[in-house]
Amino acid sequence: MADTDIMAPEAGKPTRRTRGTRRPARSAAHGHNPWLEVPYITRKVPTYDLLDEESLVRIEEAADTILAEIGIEFRDDPVTVEMFRKAGGTVTKLGDATWNIRFDRGLIRALCATAPPRFTQVARNRARSVEIGGDAMIFVPSYGSPFMLEPNGDRRYATLNDFQTLIKLAQSTPWLHHSGGTICEPTDIPVNKRHLDMVYSHVKYSDHAFLGSITAPERAADSIEMCRILFGSDVVDQNCVIMGNFNSTSPLVWDGVTTRGIRTYAEAGQGSIHLPFLLGGAVTPVTMAGSCAQSLAESMVGVALTQLTKPGAPAILAAFLSSLDLRSGSPTFGTPEPALGSLVMGQLARRINLPLRCSGNFSTSKLPDAQSMSQSVMSMMAAVQCGANFILHSAGYLDGLLSMSYEKFVLDSDLCGALHAYLKGLEVSDETLGLDALREGGPGAHMFGTQHTLRHYEHAYYDSALDDYRPWETWDEGGRGDAMSRATTRWQQTIASYEAPPLDDAIDEELLAFIAKRKESMEDAWH
Repeated sequence: MADTDIMAPEAGKPTRRTRGTRRPARSAAHGHNPWLEVPYITRKVPTYDLLDEESLVRIEEAADTILAEIGIEFRDDPVTVEMFRKAGGTVTKLGDATWNIRFDRGLIRALCATAPPRFTQVARNRARSVEIGGDAMIFVPSYGSPFMLEPNGDRRYATLNDFQTLIKLAQSTPWLHHSGGTICEPTDIPVNKRHLDMVYSHVKYSDHAFLGSITAPERAADSIEMCRILFGSDVVDQNCVIMGNFNSTSPLVWDGVTTRGIRTYAEAGQGSIHLPFLLGGAVTPVTMAGSCAQSLAESMVGVALTQLTKPGAPAILAAFLSSLDLRSGSPTFGTPEPALGSLVMGQLARRINLPLRCSGNFSTSKLPDAQSMSQSVMSMMAAVQCGANFILHSAGYLDGLLSMSYEKFVLDSDLCGALHAYLKGLEVSDETLGLDALREGGPGAHMFGTQHTLRHYEHAYYDSALDDYRPWETWDEGGRGDAMSRATTRWQQTIASYEAPPLDDAIDEELLAFIAKRKESMEDAWH
């Protein structure tokens, strides 16, 4: 696809103003930054390489040692075990449905070689299809929380209405590029049926790309079949239109539900993300270098399985690195050590030539407060600096992933908007050096009215939709509102003005008929 790093059109030349005149009025509403709106980000800021060659090789060798000497445990999926045995793995049967497989050094890395370093996920609105890999980057909402947090700190179980509201918020912001997947867990729908409502909600209320179900192979198959209805079988057969986000069971286990789901997506030529969820000191070494080695080993095995299933199937290497409060054993998020680990995982992903998912707007705060945003910035900056391509958990994450918050969602989205500006990099040219502004005004002169300012004022700086730039007196007279109250107003106004993207009536009817038929075929299950 063509480079979509869109530059702003040059502003028209307004009437010349003399020095000392007031700032020209903006032609766009507060918080409107159309020159930054893109279907995906093409990064202009270089990645940050933290480790030297020797250190990276040592981590890669440690990952090979894990695979060759300790091995990976597989459960309840003899088909996957046989695939790895035929590929060269050494299989040891541990029980009726449990096997350990060890892999010669370099074998898993070699199996990953057919995975594409960059691919397109097609959206139903083709203008919103995304590129994943290389210098392309997308921001994706948070994923998997069973609870919603209210502004007063109360926590309640999430519902389908919450799920749909979050999709509408994601659809309405230009700073998120993807609709996500289990954006929260709709606990008011039976476990074995909610995937149908979730996929349909992504289709109905968004025209971005989205993730499908991964909780059972048959639910993965349902997700793909719904895409065949939406896109047409020929489009699905030739393109990646849906992906699954799969977790290994750390340390060093891939269970059968997960591996069968991975194979379901890969068999259909669809994408998958392969994520070890590593809590330092609990399911991985407490030291970050060890966590990076383990994450690389576990994730590469998932990628390798996709390539054994269907060479060339899209696959994303992934890392979820976190620390622990070693006094209590509670997980901590948004801390500096995992941020450093993300930088390392970026280097490792580039060496193996695979797209990467890592980090996000992580926080353990129970409110969208100073702690939540300081932790989020620590984690999110590591993600963009490491070169991650698919940044899940970019909006809404609180309470250590247990809870979503509408207020945090819009605060995070605004941060993502600022990162759009940051990732465009800095242009140096005769125009941007601005010597004509200094020449026009001369020493001691105000520059608001210079021609250079008038040409650039609309897009010189990112204009936040939430930050308060007013003087203290104006803020005081206006009721002393804080960021949370502004975020509440923002999301409520967004939902009040939301309009669903058009969906063909015949496709909608066919999707609803498919959902009804599938639901009628099974009894409700709540566990």
